[in-house]
Amino acid sequence: MCLVRVDNISKKYVLGEVEVTALKEVSFSVEKGEFLSIMGASGSGKSTLMNILGCLDVPSQGHYYLNGEDVATLDENQLADIRKYTIGFVFQGFNLLARMSALENVELPMLYNGIPTKERHERAHHALSIVGLEDRADHQPQQLSGGQQQRVAIARALANDAPLILADEPTGNLDSKTGIDVMNLFVRLNRESGKTIIQVTHERDMAQFGSRIITLKDGILIKDERVESLC
Repeated sequence: MCLVRVDNISKKYVLGEVEVTALKEVSFSVEKGEFLSIMGASGSGKSTLMNILGCLDVPSQGHYYLNGEDVATLDENQLADIRKYTIGFVFQGFNLLARMSALENVELPMLYNGIPTKERHERAHHALSIVGLEDRADHQPQQLSGGQQQRVAIARALANDAPLILADEPTGNLDSKTGIDVMNLFVRLNRESGKTIIQVTHERDMAQFGSRIITLKDGILIKDERVESLC
């Protein structure tokens, strides 16, 4: 079943008197349980596309369907609910709060969603156990390695049991070995938990952990290929 479908979307920005086209008539779909990598050099439009997929921006033309629903028809409250319950975000910079423990960082999305304290603790501990960091629950970000911080960020993305994980350059701040560890974790979440994963990366070796790669160049989708996963 199709979870994500973008139909002929374009995105244009006006900078002063100059109009910049970031995306040009891009179309593709993503099935539930798929692991898709979006590749492209800087300026290719991949971050713009990720913002649209995350309901953080809207296309200038075309349509984005999530779970069969045209996102353009939703109001701000409905979009906020999608960002809370349907999408888990993982960022290159981890975006952990420095004065909070790993457990508290993972709990944060559930706190915003009004989840009771006991349930928050249980779900956060479970999410940390999934990423292999339950024994680091009380550690603050500065007490963790880069790879551990990214795993906490992934646990946070899992906290509300969102079916879709969007990862924007998730290995960009990591060394190659740690990056591979994070990719293996994504593969496990995809295969064992059925999470649909869409990641943006400029690294071919990291993209190949997915089962499919689409490539953008100058805002145009130039390649859509099935690949044999590295694991």
